[in-house]
Amino acid sequence: MSTTVNVVCYKSKVLSNNESPLMLRVTKDRKRKYVSLGISVNPEHWDFSKNQPKSDCPNREFIELMIAEKLKAYNSTIIELRATNQDFTSSSLVDKVDGGNSLVRKTVNDLFVEHLQRLENEKRRGYMLSVRYVYNSLINFNKHLNIPFAEIDVSWLKRYESWLRSREVSQNTIGIHFRTLRVLYNLAIEEKAVKEELYPFKSFKVSKLHEETAKRALSKENVERIISFPPTDDYMRFAIDIFAFTYYSGGINLTDIANLTESNIIADKLIYKRQKTGKLIKIPLQDKAKQLIERYRTSDNPYLFPIFSTLHKTEAQKKFRIHKVMAKVNKRLKIIGKELGIPITLTTYVARHSQATVMKRAGVSTAVIREIMGHSSERVTQIYLDSFDNEQVDNALKSL
Repeated sequence: MSTTVNVVCYKSKVLSNNESPLMLRVTKDRKRKYVSLGISVNPEHWDFSKNQPKSDCPNREFIELMIAEKLKAYNSTIIELRATNQDFTSSSLVDKVDGGNSLVRKTVNDLFVEHLQRLENEKRRGYMLSVRYVYNSLINFNKHLNIPFAEIDVSWLKRYESWLRSREVSQNTIGIHFRTLRVLYNLAIEEKAVKEELYPFKSFKVSKLHEETAKRALSKENVERIISFPPTDDYMRFAIDIFAFTYYSGGINLTDIANLTESNIIADKLIYKRQKTGKLIKIPLQDKAKQLIERYRTSDNPYLFPIFSTLHKTEAQKKFRIHKVMAKVNKRLKIIGKELGIPITLTTYVARHSQATVMKRAGVSTAVIREIMGHSSERVTQIYLDSFDNEQVDNALKSL
C-alpha cells in the first residue's frame, strides 16, 4: 500500500487569530495521522483544490518554505525505510520524523505575541510596553515578522542596526532593542523554534551597543544653554522645564516627578520615595525648582506637574501615561539638542547624569551624590540620611 503525505487546511477549526491551522496528513494502509505544521492561514488565502496558498496569501513564501521542508523530511524518511525493508505505520513514521528533536514551527511574530501576553498576565506592564516598542520597530524595519528565527542571522542584525542608526536612534536605545531581541531568540531556542547552533549573538555582540554614563553627561555651560533655550510652543516649554527640574532636584526621574504632590514638600525640602527602588530621598528644594513648581501648580490637580490628573487612577493608566509623556518630552529635547549642536542625544536622563557630574567636578563627595540620587543600598542610604546635615546637601546642590 502506498504512503501519501499531504498538507491540508483544517478550516473547521478557527484559531484566536481567525485563521485555520495547516496540518500534515500522513496516510498508510488507509490509516491517517495528522500533524500540526505550527502555522495557520486565512482559509480565503488557501487553494483547497491544490492544497497550497493562493498567490495573494500575505505569507505565501514563508508557508511554502515550511511545507517544502516538512514534505522533504517525510519523503526522505519513507525512501530510507523502504530501501532498508523496514515496515512502518503512519504513526511510527510521524514519530520518526517529528519525534524528539523536531523544531516547533513558531515565527518571530508568534513568539513576540506570546511573550507580550505573558508579560501582560504577570502585570509587568512597564516592561511589556518596552517590548512592544521593540516589536513595532522590528515590524517597521522588516514589514512583517512572519519569519522563522533561522532567518535572523548576523547579516540581518547588521541591517537592522544600520536602519536604526539611519533614524538617529540613540546608542543605548539601540542596545535595548537588541537585548530584547536576544531575549526572544533565547526563548525560541528554549522552545525549540530554532536550532541553537544558529544563534547569531555569538558573533554579533550586543555589549558594544552601550554608551557609558559619562558620555551622557553635559557640562554646566551646556545644561544652562538647554534650560535657557527659547521654546517655540508650550510643549517645548514643558520639556525644557522637566529637564531643568530633574537637574535642579537631584536627578529625579520623570516617574517620580509625575507622582509629586503638595505632601512631598515639607519645610522647603523635597521628600519622596523612589518608585523604582522604594528608597527615601530628602533634598533641599532649590529656588529655581520652586519656580518651576509654581509655574504648573493649579487648584484642580493634586499633582505638582501636569503629567497625571485625577483621571489616571490605575497603575496601568499611569504607566502608559508616563511612557507617552516621556516619548514626547524626549522628542522635543532631541530637537533642542540638534539646534544647540549638543554632541549627544538629549533626554531627561542626560539631566540626571549631568547634575551628578557637575557636582562631582565641583568637589562634592561621591557619598553625598549617592544620597541625593538614591543610588546606594537601603542600609547605606539610611546611614547617609542620618549622617549628612542639611548644609552639606544644600551646598552640593548649590554647585549646580
